[in-house]
Amino acid sequence: MLTLTWLRGLLSRRGGRLGAAAVGVAVAVALLASLGSFLASAKASMTAQSIQRVAVDWQIQTQPGANPDTVLATMAADPRVARALPVGYATVTGLSATSGGSTQTTGSGVVLGLGPQYPATFPDELRYLTGAHHGVLLAQQTAANLHAGPGTPITIHPGGALAPMTVTVAGIVDLPQANSLFQKVGAAPGAQPLAPPDNVVLLPHAQWHTLFDPLAATHPDLVTTQIHTRNTHQLPSDPAAAYTVVTGAAHHLEATLAGTGLVGDNLGAALDAARSDALYAQVLFLFLGLPGAILAGLLTAMIAATGASRRRGEQALLRARGATPTQLLRLATVEATLTGLVGGVVGIGLAALVGAGAFGSPSFGAGTPTALGYSLGAVTAGLVIALISVAGPVARDLRATTVVAARAAVGRPAAPGWLRYGLDLWLIAISLVVFWLTSRNGYTLVFAPEGVPTISVSYWALAAPALLWIGAGLLAWRLTYLLLGPGRPLITRAMRPVAHGLASTVAATLSRQRTQLARTVAIIALTAAFAISVATFDATYRHQALADAVLTNGAAVTVTEPVTANVPPATAAQIATVAGVSSVEPLQHRFAYVGANLQDLYGIQPATILNTTLLQNSYFTGGTAAQLIHRLAAQPDAILVSQETVTDYQLHPGDLIRLRLIDTRSGHTTTVPFHYVGIVAEFPTAPKDSFLVANASYIATQTGSTAIGTFLITTNGTPPPVVAARVQALLGPSAHVTNITTTRNIVGSSLTAVDLSGLTTVELGFALALAAAATGLLLALGFTERRRTFALARALGAHTRQLGALVWGEVLIVGVTGAALGTLIGWALTEMLVKVLTGVFDPPPQYLTVPWTYLGALAALAALCLSLAALRTITVARRPALHVLRDL
Repeated sequence: MLTLTWLRGLLSRRGGRLGAAAVGVAVAVALLASLGSFLASAKASMTAQSIQRVAVDWQIQTQPGANPDTVLATMAADPRVARALPVGYATVTGLSATSGGSTQTTGSGVVLGLGPQYPATFPDELRYLTGAHHGVLLAQQTAANLHAGPGTPITIHPGGALAPMTVTVAGIVDLPQANSLFQKVGAAPGAQPLAPPDNVVLLPHAQWHTLFDPLAATHPDLVTTQIHTRNTHQLPSDPAAAYTVVTGAAHHLEATLAGTGLVGDNLGAALDAARSDALYAQVLFLFLGLPGAILAGLLTAMIAATGASRRRGEQALLRARGATPTQLLRLATVEATLTGLVGGVVGIGLAALVGAGAFGSPSFGAGTPTALGYSLGAVTAGLVIALISVAGPVARDLRATTVVAARAAVGRPAAPGWLRYGLDLWLIAISLVVFWLTSRNGYTLVFAPEGVPTISVSYWALAAPALLWIGAGLLAWRLTYLLLGPGRPLITRAMRPVAHGLASTVAATLSRQRTQLARTVAIIALTAAFAISVATFDATYRHQALADAVLTNGAAVTVTEPVTANVPPATAAQIATVAGVSSVEPLQHRFAYVGANLQDLYGIQPATILNTTLLQNSYFTGGTAAQLIHRLAAQPDAILVSQETVTDYQLHPGDLIRLRLIDTRSGHTTTVPFHYVGIVAEFPTAPKDSFLVANASYIATQTGSTAIGTFLITTNGTPPPVVAARVQALLGPSAHVTNITTTRNIVGSSLTAVDLSGLTTVELGFALALAAAATGLLLALGFTERRRTFALARALGAHTRQLGALVWGEVLIVGVTGAALGTLIGWALTEMLVKVLTGVFDPPPQYLTVPWTYLGALAALAALCLSLAALRTITVARRPALHVLRDL
């Protein structure tokens, strides 16, 4: 009976405060449920994208003496395998072709035997460039080496005692997955070949057997058969779990084959990379989402704390009338449970609405069981927050406060213990030390040993931003406490333009409330820091995701011509006439020998390249991007090389480098001198390993060819896919046209490929809600608790302007101090987060990208909430003092 009476009284007399506390719980529950569901959905997306990027799931290398047909039958019977096809591999001593009166001869190469169903089963392994799609096919690099095209006879030199074989080329193809196609199955990662073979011929499977079965009989080491499989992909949604299942299945298959075959697990390798990205996504969830939930919990505690004095008085009255501590604790527990349940239900509904609005699904794209699990966990967390915030202070007061002390209305609160011992300063100092230790020599935040199921996070590195966040919040409390205490003269001078003659009175009033105001400023500062860090991190992430896509694609739209095509620079003018094209940058793409190593060589136009594509300073060593590009313009024979080449050949700036390039006038290689002037680590469309960048005009002069391999196209605002389709129609099927929109979804780390725009929109929306609650709601509730003070001042003759001075003085101090401290904390936290989470970015950012529009909206919303709280308080203060005192 007492419980029901108490609840009825709370709902009728304190309904607004209960609702405010429930709002705090609802925000925490909604944020946790939203982020948890998105995390599950993101992991599932990473798994799906990793699977899609694998051309061949398993490559089973048949062992010497094994019957390939038996291995193929074993694979076909495996329930995990949807399709299995044999592929023949034959190593030959060389290839040759005669054209234009000259004969070109290559070094060793590989001849593949493919069945008629192979291209349809594994479509990502081949990209047709020109000629027929069946018959004898030649890789584009091989075609360039032999000066061959469709209809050209080429001679295969198999070695051994076999005579050379002549076949006629039917078409030219590209091999996008050459690294995995020619991997050394069963070898350790470090033992893999540095690059796929330069010379590759593809034959129909029957023709391959006719030509190479005799070689297999005499030289079995030169001829092998692989079984390529497409699996069923019935895997868990989490990349780490999927990796465990796939690698376990591969090991089981090897045991079943009993030494007749080794498994090249391409699918497991892709999931191996994805599981690291999934753990990074989990870290992002912790650092970008968990602080918001904690802030919502602190906000709930602050809302409950604003009525602490009144609550203690009510409890003292009940105790004086015979209520036991157990009864009082039960009443507080019931109140907390009601607050938690209401907030939990509202929070789950809010999360569902957010999911439907931002992701098109109430579950954020995650499975229903997973979403329900995160929702139940979020509701449980909301109940814990409510119990700690509402019932916790009651239990503490019942143990430490007597009835007389609880009813006392006057007293000077003591400074918190942590303030006296400098806990905030210690936390910040430890944070900086940890950050220095973990970042001075580099570190790996996510450690995922290749081939090992277990992955881990270096939580030692994560401690730095966590300690900084806590310590900075406590420091904001300390600074506000000092400002309103020993710094009271400064407050008096600052209030004089607002309060005029009442400046000292306003400062004295604020000083008496400094404990409560310090808590409020700390919450506002942490909320502002949360919003600033999330917004800035998101903007920086978006900028770097775009940079990653530009680095891979080259520009908004990129045209890659076949190596065998001799495309003149004038083609750029034709492309420029396409609707939607703003500018076109031609880029030479050649191959050059550095010693015995064949590397990609890019010839650029230094005068215009900086206007077409994004070149960050972090891509270069030895100068900024602009400085090194200008060196190429000033020195025609200048060249930029990779760090690996500099180390291998012990180069120093100014050293002479002699490269061997194909001279189109003679058809043979020619030695071209260059001078090393700087290091390039990344370049648009270039591979991740070694490559070279030089002056296009110098390369053309030395090789006798102005042929362009790539065109980088900027658009005038027209969507890149639309422009790409128009350019493709102009140039025909032989040109490979890509656009940045598609590339952004399929390249880079799988974490970058996951679209975080919806998630960050949700987080930024919650940050705005928290900012509004922390500013307006906390002040409004604090003013409500001081209605007695305003009423007494009114009864003593204070007019509205004088009451307004008290209110506006508090608003200005709280708003300005909280905003200033929050901005500093947010900037420091974002700098540390970006440094700690460097692995998320590819490439790392040069600087933070500041979202000024969002931050302006955040400041405007906070100012609006503060103003509304002040105006509402002044309106209430105008009520007759007798009515207010009677209600209290």
